[in-house]
Amino acid sequence: MSVTVSIPTPLRNFTGGRDAVDVSGGTVGEVLDELLAAHTGLKRHLVQDDGRLRNFVNLYLNDTDIRQLESTATRVAEGDVLTIVPSIAGGRPATETALPALSHAEVLRYSRHLLLPEVGVEGQRKLKAARVLTIGAGGLGSPLSLYLAAAGVGTIGIVDFDIVDLTNLQRQIVHGTATLGRPKLESAKARLTDLNPNVNVVGHDGRLTADNALDIIRDYDIVIDGTDNFPTRYLVNDACVLLGKPNVYGSIFRFEGQASLFYAKEGPCYRCLYAEPPPPGLVPSCAEGGVLGVLPGIIGSIQALETIKWIIGAGDSLIGRLVLFDALKLRFRELKLRKDPNCPMCGTNPSIRELIDYQAFCGIGAEPDYTGAEISVEEFERERDAKGEELVLVDVREPHEWEIAHIDGARLIPLSQLPDRLGELDGHAEIVTQCHHGARSMKALEILRGAGFGKVRSLAGGIDAWAERMEPGMARY
Repeated sequence: MSVTVSIPTPLRNFTGGRDAVDVSGGTVGEVLDELLAAHTGLKRHLVQDDGRLRNFVNLYLNDTDIRQLESTATRVAEGDVLTIVPSIAGGRPATETALPALSHAEVLRYSRHLLLPEVGVEGQRKLKAARVLTIGAGGLGSPLSLYLAAAGVGTIGIVDFDIVDLTNLQRQIVHGTATLGRPKLESAKARLTDLNPNVNVVGHDGRLTADNALDIIRDYDIVIDGTDNFPTRYLVNDACVLLGKPNVYGSIFRFEGQASLFYAKEGPCYRCLYAEPPPPGLVPSCAEGGVLGVLPGIIGSIQALETIKWIIGAGDSLIGRLVLFDALKLRFRELKLRKDPNCPMCGTNPSIRELIDYQAFCGIGAEPDYTGAEISVEEFERERDAKGEELVLVDVREPHEWEIAHIDGARLIPLSQLPDRLGELDGHAEIVTQCHHGARSMKALEILRGAGFGKVRSLAGGIDAWAERMEPGMARY
């Protein structure tokens, strides 16, 4: 039979904003079980770890207070209304009634925190009660998750879909050689649990998308953006604005980093800072441009610091401030940020009221049809043997990459210089473009074809595929 559960305002974030939910069940207990199964974020607000209703929550079946009865066994009838009434104002502060206690072992573990007046026992209990979600277990996610676990944040959620690769270990310090080839979620959970067994690490396996972002983020108190692409960054921002969650921002590239805290209720959001993303391909990824291994440690630590300060309510947050860091000059700069009244997400009259297609927003459409545009390393080797100098291999990587490894006979013309050096190439020659993995060589192919070169193909997989399959002794990076 169907029972309507009335959801109070403080808990509607966990039901998609709905003030009532229809649930099936024959008893109050069955109704609550179905409710919590459908809306898992409600669980920690309504029941204790042993399943008992929390002391600061009252239940009314129609107009009858059933809190003092054997409430879970109370029978319900078709059309009944079960009303949840939590304590929301008056009485003692929530810090005295709702925060978990610290065990003797936890007091000893966090003793250096407890000696700080700004943290103390209450602050440490707030950390234990907190639920923090980090998007990504990579360069930024590694240091910030380690410090959050060490600090005693009770629940750390991690969204990731990747596996540990050897090239990650230069900066992604939550992983190690022993976890190569394993999912990053599995690797991170093992390391964080070893660092602090008191922490509950929750893995969300897969990409964060417009379809799942609200359901995942809704169950957490604060979100940390450790992403490395613009579609996900705008998705995280918009989901946090819609749900009223603070968003701890960080980004890194080569020797530079940025950090801030976006919270639309009190200041600007990410769209107020960057109203639109750069064109696709304008800003290279870390895989293409590189990143100093220690840099994510610095920016990720700032993100962890801001998160901890937010949880315990200490100090001045980065709301309305953008920190810029230059590692080569060892210099921090601070810029003031203002809320944009015309922001489509958090402005006076927002035009975005739901999550959108972020790939399209960032100008990333369907993959173009490159049928016949690529040549495998095996096919290239056979054609090179047959055609010799008639087949021209153009390496569009940077000079420092060329020094690491290059294919004999290739001509180095970096992609950024290619438009100005077209005259060095024979317009009638057969050309194969080549880079690290194939992305830049496809852009070079488009430039050459657009300039009238008719016989151009891209080396599939780039020099990395060549080293793996054709020249195993070549250095890979």
